[in-house]
Amino acid sequence: MSTANDTKKRLRTIGHQLKPCVTIAGNGLSESVLDEVFRALRDHELIKIKLAIPDREARKAIIAELVDSTGAEVVQEIGKVVLIFKKAGRPDPKKTNLRFMP
Repeated sequence: MSTANDTKKRLRTIGHQLKPCVTIAGNGLSESVLDEVFRALRDHELIKIKLAIPDREARKAIIAELVDSTGAEVVQEIGKVVLIFKKAGRPDPKKTNLRFMP
């Protein structure tokens, strides 16, 4: 899944105002963390995740595993925060973060 640059720019603009809805600690990706990420993606489509892991390479590995597991796409990665997007089939207009996106 590849999103065009102009779409990514709009997603980054929306994501700037978001607060992280999931925090991944040093334990990595457990089943409960993946379940929460799936739920958040299904509800909001665009989510921000905080990675409380000091090692940069470990963060990169977890992000890659997260993207592979969920089928989402990385929109932006700054430090210990990553913004990911996965289009929902039938998004709930009250929950989605993309309600203001044209």
